[in-house]
Amino acid sequence: QVNLVESGGGLVPAGGSLSLSCAASGSMFKINNMAWYRQTPGQSREYVAGTTSRGYTDYGDSVKGRFTISGDINRASVYLQMSSLTPEDTAVYYCKMNVVIRRSTPTGLMDSSNDYWGQGTQVTVSS
Repeated sequence: QVNLVESGGGLVPAGGSLSLSCAASGSMFKINNMAWYRQTPGQSREYVAGTTSRGYTDYGDSVKGRFTISGDINRASVYLQMSSLTPEDTAVYYCKMNVVIRRSTPTGLMDSSNDYWGQGTQVTVSS
C-alpha cells in the first residue's frame, strides 16, 4: 500500500511563514500529480495547490501570490511554502498524490491509478 506522511505543521503568528512537506512510500510505478488540500471544521476540503510530473503548478485563488508548491517526483515528495499567513489559513492540510501501481497478471502487466492521501497536519495561525 502507498502511504503519505505530512510534516511541518504548527503554530505561527499572522504574517509569518511555514513550510510543509509530504513524502510517499511504497511500491509506485509512476506519480501523475501531487497536490495540497486543506479543511476546517464544518467545511468541505479546499484545493490549495497542485503540481504535475512535468512541473506545472496551479493554485487556489485564496493562496495565489502567498504559497508556493514544489515537487520531487524521484523522491515522491511534495512541498508547500506558505508566507504572509493569516488566521483564515488555519486548517488541517492534506497532501494527495495520484499514483500508478503496476502489477503482474496472468495476461501481462496491468497499470492502475489511484489517489492517495496523507493523514493531515495542523496549521494554526494566531492573530
